Amino acid sequence: MKIGFIGLGIMGTPMAGHLAAGGHELYVHDLRPAPQELLDKGAIQCGSGREVAEQAEVIITMVPDTPHVEAVLFSPGGVAEGLSPGKLVIDMSSIAPLETKTFAARINELGCDYLDAPVSGGEVGAKAASLTIMVGGPEAAFGRAKPLFDLVGKNVTLVGGNGDGQTTKVANQIIVALTIEAVAEALLFAAKAGADPAKVRQALMGGFASSRILELHGERMISRNFNPGFRIELHQKDLNLALSGARALGLSLPNTATCQELFNACTAHGGKAWDHSGMLRALEIAANFEIGRKPE
Repeated sequence: MKIGFIGLGIMGTPMAGHLAAGGHELYVHDLRPAPQELLDKGAIQCGSGREVAEQAEVIITMVPDTPHVEAVLFSPGGVAEGLSPGKLVIDMSSIAPLETKTFAARINELGCDYLDAPVSGGEVGAKAASLTIMVGGPEAAFGRAKPLFDLVGKNVTLVGGNGDGQTTKVANQIIVALTIEAVAEALLFAAKAGADPAKVRQALMGGFASSRILELHGERMISRNFNPGFRIELHQKDLNLALSGARALGLSLPNTATCQELFNACTAHGGKAWDHSGMLRALEIAANFEIGRKPE
């Protein structure tokens, strides 16, 4: 296929690379010049979203937040201006479910299909083509896109109609945030009690507490590697979606709110660009103790 890809950041670049490696003709656009690694794989750099949409039959967006998706799609020179009937727009960003339904309706009015297909798995999953992909939209459009999804992900699910993919991603981010917080508390407790947190993590990996977050982010916490795979500021955005959605639904999400406050504390200490495993730092600051230190 002729594939357009807009948004070539930490996640977008490897995802686009997998599509190119799969033999597809790739047209790319970003606010910055396209990475050389994509150009080396034959990607063609375009000057606008409109140009991408004119060239491609399937257009994928992978940008940070709801306003960015709206701008990419509908601003002057945006994707919508280059669409013709029968094309498919796939948004793989993580954005607000309600606005997603509005975007889908506007794209449908142009005679095109729309899928919301946010992903989970972070930079590691993007590079390994092992992302989980949560899809909302028409079944026929999903069938058309499934071979592309299979090039970048391992667990691909059509959840329901437009917006349901984004709702699933918000639920995912609630679970991820709360699990990061649990792992951080556990390792901090163990270290302060005098145990070796690395060995504690190793032991817990064989039990009921085992998780991918304990495996990957637990290691980040112990090695103090907070270079971003997924930035705190992006997880804050996702939890804002969860908390605002909960208010609209009349729900209380108390532990989600606590995790957001811990992220807020990290940001106050200059950590908005830390990996989200850096939530540990907020707990360490409160405890005046780092897990790499020996208790006094």
